[in-house]
Amino acid sequence: MIVVAGEALIDLVPLGGGPGDRPAGGTAALPDLAPRLGGGPFNTAVALGRLGSAVAFCSRVSRDAFGDALLGGLRTAGVDVSPVQRGDEPTTLAVASIGADGSAGYSFYVEGTADRLFAVPDALPSGTRAVSFGTCSLVLEPGASAYEELMRSAAAQGLVTALDPNIRAGLIPDADAYRARFRSWLPSTTLLKLSEEDAAWLGGTPREWLAAGPAAVVVTRGGDGLTVFTRDGGERAVPGERVDVVDTIGAGDTVNAALLHGLGEQGALSPAAVGALSGDDWVRLLRFAARAAAITCSRAGAEPPYASEVGAL
Repeated sequence: MIVVAGEALIDLVPLGGGPGDRPAGGTAALPDLAPRLGGGPFNTAVALGRLGSAVAFCSRVSRDAFGDALLGGLRTAGVDVSPVQRGDEPTTLAVASIGADGSAGYSFYVEGTADRLFAVPDALPSGTRAVSFGTCSLVLEPGASAYEELMRSAAAQGLVTALDPNIRAGLIPDADAYRARFRSWLPSTTLLKLSEEDAAWLGGTPREWLAAGPAAVVVTRGGDGLTVFTRDGGERAVPGERVDVVDTIGAGDTVNAALLHGLGEQGALSPAAVGALSGDDWVRLLRFAARAAAITCSRAGAEPPYASEVGAL
């Protein structure tokens, strides 16, 4: 069993009304917004379910209509939602906006939302072998401290812990404090995965991070592929899969899921086993993750692939 811990939210995506559209009154047009199920951990859990892993979601989700839809999406993907806590607070919203140059940005509505009030569970589901963490849930208090406590507890129990910081700089009030906190997580992290943009924002190098605790660090480089750095000094890279890109939403989350699913398929869901993987094992795993992410990029939104689409590891 792989447990994914973190937020589930609603992305509000504009369907039109770009910066050039203006009504007769001269004010900027407001585009229609379409709600989409999202959140990095949510996407990771859905991707794991679609790939065929036994997976559970550990979070706090609103009892509102959005929260019900999020749980429905998880159940449809085969995700166990029994660890999910419920609350009467609203669901977190991430509203996309289009700038004058056409670039997209996001405004987060997080004050008083359900996922911020996550509490450490009494126990993880029976048979848990790995726990995945990341994104907004490790920034927004008081839930961030609860997720951090769960991470340290899981590591102390000898479970694989996977971390994807997935930086959202607009939510981080004190960058230096967050960077220090990130470094404090490394002794409790088995597998660190991050984008090259996240790596640049955080500072440091994969070798420095490895020295602090992880068995492996995987850096994603967009269409250029993925690179893994291992504690024994190894470094292996694979190119990205060629695909007509629709968008990259959920690609990194798909990589998270593919790595964890692949570790399970290789019988390597333990910290010792992750550290013992050979270079060839890592190349096979990275290629699998690259294929899965490419499929996600080939369609709109966070729509990770099913096992039949990706093929065998």
